[in-house]
Amino acid sequence: MSQTHSTSKTTAWIESLRPRTLPLALASIVTGSALAAWMNHFQLDIALMALLTAGLLQILSNLANDYGDAIKGSDTETRIGPNRGMQKGLINLAQMKRALIIVIVLTVASGIGLIAIACKKPEDILGFLALGLMAIVASITYTVGRKPYGYMGLGDISVLIFFGWLSVAGTYYLQAGTFDSVVMLPATACGLLATAVLNINNLRDIDSDRMNGKKHPCGSFRPTVGAPLSLYAAVRCAIMLNSFCAVRSAQFGWVGYLFWPFRYSIATLCMFCMNLQRSRCARC
Repeated sequence: MSQTHSTSKTTAWIESLRPRTLPLALASIVTGSALAAWMNHFQLDIALMALLTAGLLQILSNLANDYGDAIKGSDTETRIGPNRGMQKGLINLAQMKRALIIVIVLTVASGIGLIAIACKKPEDILGFLALGLMAIVASITYTVGRKPYGYMGLGDISVLIFFGWLSVAGTYYLQAGTFDSVVMLPATACGLLATAVLNINNLRDIDSDRMNGKKHPCGSFRPTVGAPLSLYAAVRCAIMLNSFCAVRSAQFGWVGYLFWPFRYSIATLCMFCMNLQRSRCARC
């Protein structure tokens, strides 16, 4: 019995960490590092520390999300999706709070280590310390606090900023020591893909979120109208990647011609989304 309970509790903690969400955070770091490598600025030690820091931030966000929803009573039996450890009663508030403190300490240590090996200028050190603090606060206050921004419909823009712009451009800058504005195109693409994932998650919980006062773009529409939001985010992502390819096509040589069929496919996909939205609105 004790061994079964221990195994169940271990499984509950693993479920709360949500390891399947880690690729979402790590993809932005990989993208920024790939851009740095393409520009001959790649530094392995910085890339690895950035991956570690991003992974810890994602875990912090996942634990804080469970903690905040548990306090507010949002994770009820009516919620669709996997039951977390706190829902099952295998993890209590005090245990989750201790876990949050431990992960915060690890995240701060990893972030300081990243800044120590990557930043040489005082202004860079101060700037990335501020960005790191913002990332930690954003990870926690999505569902925790008196006015969590995840309950105010600001989750999408936050994901775009932190999973896209800051992650990709920040990783590139830490390795290159300089900023290239064209990096913002793939950075925006990464952020939009992460936003699409958030929208899909919100669609799953749309009814329970409305009951608990949690606002988000999907919840502002009926499901038949809100569903295409994820597809639109994916389309905008493809447009950003296509724009990046167009801007840098000269550097690809003859390979740049391979992007032309991709450009036509983007136009076709945009038209499909417009027609899909019209047909859904007509049925509503």
